[in-house]
Amino acid sequence: MELTEPQIQRYSRQIILSEVGGKGQIKLSKAKVLLIGAGGLGSPAGLYLAAAGVGTIGLVDGDVVDLSNLQRQILHSTATVGMPKVESGRKTLTAINPEITVNAYHQLVDADNILPLFKEYDMVLDGSDNFSTRFLVNDACFFAKKTLISASMFRFEGQLTTIKPHAGYPCYRCLYPEPPPAGLVPNCQEAGVLGALAGTMGILQASEAIKEILGIGETMADRLLIYDALEMKFRKVRRPKDPACRLCGPAPTITNLNSDYTVTCTI
Repeated sequence: MELTEPQIQRYSRQIILSEVGGKGQIKLSKAKVLLIGAGGLGSPAGLYLAAAGVGTIGLVDGDVVDLSNLQRQILHSTATVGMPKVESGRKTLTAINPEITVNAYHQLVDADNILPLFKEYDMVLDGSDNFSTRFLVNDACFFAKKTLISASMFRFEGQLTTIKPHAGYPCYRCLYPEPPPAGLVPNCQEAGVLGALAGTMGILQASEAIKEILGIGETMADRLLIYDALEMKFRKVRRPKDPACRLCGPAPTITNLNSDYTVTCTI
């Protein structure tokens, strides 16, 4: 496969980077990335993955665009209020880069449909706002041996990590063994969230995904990045494997997906 002249022109600022080059750009064009959620995190992540030339992007979201989304979900506009988010998102991403393929899945992920969906992609980015979805996505990525870029946000703080236990790194359950009790942790609708924070964390997800596709830079697979927007502080902490992890430990008790994951909205 060779890049066309229009592709060379479109991605020229990226191609001149020695870490990318023409071969790296071809890698990006062959990559298939699935976004769980076309909301606050999926919006900036999707925009930058599309602009970078990631060849196939999947959008999974069962919601429709609401006026209250537009403060942070920049894939959408006032004109697309009421439209399924995945269709609104596909329209925006293909307008930015008509060369890529954008697959829209107007549905929620569950224990029955998630593994067949993951088979079609190389990597997953999780933009959900509830622990049930995060644990489902983590567990499914573990069984499917897919790299997962996970981000979350709450009010003015965001967190980011890369999860790939198939390469010997810890899984999400090594950090959070079990979901908290229902109702204990408020979602963004209840607690609020800074719109620009979603942009920061989603762009970081896209950056980490591009690094993983190209095999460059330092992985975040054994670290957790914490960002405080009020103090403008980033800090990284080690995220070790849990030898007692029920999923990726030496004596796992979670050996398949069950139906106990209660999936709700995305950020």
